[in-house]
Amino acid sequence: MRVLFAGTPAVAVPSLDALLGAGFDVVAVLTRPDAPLGRKRVLTPSPVAARAAELGIGVIHAAKVDAEIIARIAELKPDVAAIVAYGGLIPRAALDIPQHGWINLHFSLLPAWRGAAPVQHAVMAGDDVTGAVTFLLEEGLDTGPVFGTLTEKVHDDDTSGGLLERLSHSGAVLLAQTLSAVEAGAAAAVPQSGEVSLAPKLSIDDARLDWHQPALTVGRRARGVTPEPGAWTTFEGQRLKLEPVILRPDTLDLEPGRVALREKAVLVGTGSHAVELTRIQPSGKKMMTAADWVRGQTSVESMVFE
Repeated sequence: MRVLFAGTPAVAVPSLDALLGAGFDVVAVLTRPDAPLGRKRVLTPSPVAARAAELGIGVIHAAKVDAEIIARIAELKPDVAAIVAYGGLIPRAALDIPQHGWINLHFSLLPAWRGAAPVQHAVMAGDDVTGAVTFLLEEGLDTGPVFGTLTEKVHDDDTSGGLLERLSHSGAVLLAQTLSAVEAGAAAAVPQSGEVSLAPKLSIDDARLDWHQPALTVGRRARGVTPEPGAWTTFEGQRLKLEPVILRPDTLDLEPGRVALREKAVLVGTGSHAVELTRIQPSGKKMMTAADWVRGQTSVESMVFE
């Protein structure tokens, strides 16, 4: 079966590898254009584009699936398109090209967390269980009928990055199994049912920690936005990037945002009990332990995060 693979970030690479390992003929890869990365803003291929180049697969770079890209896809005559975090909308004209449509691997249990950041929102919401599904792509936002489902426990210390890494591998197996079922004529898509929730892309403002919220909420947000966009706060007008915090229910006497150094632990008050900071990255500097950062400050007793 001829497969067009659409994907961009590193979490899509295991799916590309899984389809090739299952014997599918991946005729081309559709991915986002090279993007500037690092301090020097060097144009860099997407992880999927880089992997396709290693494998000798042709790459179509497209920020938007317009008439030209649609024509190129039609020339490839794919039987099916597999899509994993491509990062752009697929118009109806493109959806209609493959005989078996576009099959999307999505990292949530639809209809929960429809949108661009399902894993981040699941962690921030405190979900106990999440997962991944394969579904038939439609013009609506993650609304299509579901072929297959897998579940994954969310651990108390999971960051969105760690959880997404696990799902990228188990989801890759699910995607290959779904395409195999489609090829064999044994796939059956079932309409979604249940409560709908949305997971829009997170902005840098969404990653700012609000110390007036309860510690559990602060901790979940910090884990949900790690590694991207990255949790942060401000101190004396300067932005500080923070790695996930540790809940400290034994400390109740710190006001929201108040910083204290106790027995080598850097604590911050919240709307409930304190949290312990792990690592901090001041603007323009490298990530360091919270204790090392505090030692560079003049007066810990008067420190308050904004």
